[in-house]
Amino acid sequence: MERRRKHWGWGFEDQQPDRAGLEAGAQAVRDRLGFEVTDIEEPVPLDAIELPAPRVDPPVSLADLCSTTPYDRVSHALGKAYRDVVRGFRGQIDNPPDVVAFPENEADVERLLGWCAESDLAAIPYGGGTSVVGGVEPRLGGNYAGAVSIDLRKLDQVLEVDETSRAARIQAGALGPALEDQLREHDLTLRHFPQSFEYSTLGGWIATRAGGHFATLYTHIDDLVESVRAITPSGAWESRRLPGSGAGPSPDRLLLGSEGSLGIITEAWVRLQAKPLYKLSCGVAFDDFHAAAEAVRELSQSGLHPSNCRVLDATESEITGAGPPGQSLLVLGFESAHHPIDAAMNTALECASDHGGQPGEVKGQSVPQPAPGAVRATPAATEAGSDPVGSWRHAFLAAPYLRDTFVALGVLSDTFETAITWERFPAFHEQVMQSAGTAIAEACGAPPNGPGSPRLSCRFTHVYPDGPAPYFTVLAPARRGGEVAQWDEIKAAASDAVIAAGGTITHHHAVGRDHRAWYDRQRPDPFAVALRGAKGAVDPAWIMNPGVLVDR
Repeated sequence: MERRRKHWGWGFEDQQPDRAGLEAGAQAVRDRLGFEVTDIEEPVPLDAIELPAPRVDPPVSLADLCSTTPYDRVSHALGKAYRDVVRGFRGQIDNPPDVVAFPENEADVERLLGWCAESDLAAIPYGGGTSVVGGVEPRLGGNYAGAVSIDLRKLDQVLEVDETSRAARIQAGALGPALEDQLREHDLTLRHFPQSFEYSTLGGWIATRAGGHFATLYTHIDDLVESVRAITPSGAWESRRLPGSGAGPSPDRLLLGSEGSLGIITEAWVRLQAKPLYKLSCGVAFDDFHAAAEAVRELSQSGLHPSNCRVLDATESEITGAGPPGQSLLVLGFESAHHPIDAAMNTALECASDHGGQPGEVKGQSVPQPAPGAVRATPAATEAGSDPVGSWRHAFLAAPYLRDTFVALGVLSDTFETAITWERFPAFHEQVMQSAGTAIAEACGAPPNGPGSPRLSCRFTHVYPDGPAPYFTVLAPARRGGEVAQWDEIKAAASDAVIAAGGTITHHHAVGRDHRAWYDRQRPDPFAVALRGAKGAVDPAWIMNPGVLVDR
């Protein structure tokens, strides 16, 4: 049988821990978080989920592209936010698409959009389904006759590589690993690695302005896009391929972050990089989180452009097992394809030390090829705390898988992220931690401090010369059977706190349907009118992903 992804959570069906693994996880939750795990639940099997019958059948001319099987409908009904995983785990599929379509080329996309427009069907573009903001859920307003999820997985090829300009034309449905595999033969890389890298696509990254690997300089997919092509209900939208242009508002910029509301991105020219030959990393411990933040501010304004410059507060560091107990951790890294980076690392460590940082061992490659003793150790091969960078990386990549386990064990696990300027960060951090922390405690019916109390932590994912992107993680005992309402309460309080304190509702997770109320408060009213006009021009029937960004 073909290996399938879970219909309800992260990864493949064979990646869910067995009973023994879940029981071990329950003990770890008790030991590390102090949460009592009273029972372990199992996900509702696919064949036990009751779905409404499809409201529409595809025309004969499109039938070979379409599916109405329970697996396809359920697996395309939700994204991967905590509330999505919980509902999928419990078999609560309230808004399944009526049809899932798998176009094989742009002509198929055009025909599918034509059918949707003629039949008043909502068209929901679908890449890897990793949205954590309700971006792919057919949660519709209006009077649509049905919903069609348009999955681009078959548009997955690197079509052309320009080694002179170091760019490539790539189809939008290419998953991160497949994209990199195809570029490897040219000894080039896109070097864009969001946490969802395994299961997200180039088109999804562009449509949501995804954040990637680099903590400075090339932080978003925006920085790597050279031109974009999309199919809209009114025709093809393709920008001219240029290194830069001052010719009016950019057609690329309007598609970046459009979340499928203007059309379906089918391919893009993206800027590539040579593979890094030099890599160095180091963990730096700080007694005070704000001292670490000041060190990062100086680094972000220094022009050194570290590839990794993430600060974990003491709570985050403890939970991930990355740093010394009770201390914040700066995860610092440099890489280059062309020149040694020892001097840059030394300068950065001097800066960190000036702010009270305590550097650990520098690991990595300071020569352009692996050498004995120069390969970074892995977390499994080191004692706890001896490789903080590796430990943090392991925890970061494992987090989406671990969240599925948390759902089975009754642990609420989710995040919210934002950005703010440096001079406002101290007050912003205090206000958000206090407001969100109080709301979390109230939603959990638990005291904010003490054994078994909810955890709220903060780290920086990306930093800029004018400010950081704080990323908050929530871990709390879940209300069994009421997790979605509990999450909604916490999410609303956290979002209110972020907007009230002057931050953005999202730095790199997009708007979707879950952030709409706060996005509406953040954006200028004239811009909303302009965006509504643009959508009406290219999507006159308003079929494209209704409910995201603007309403009719």
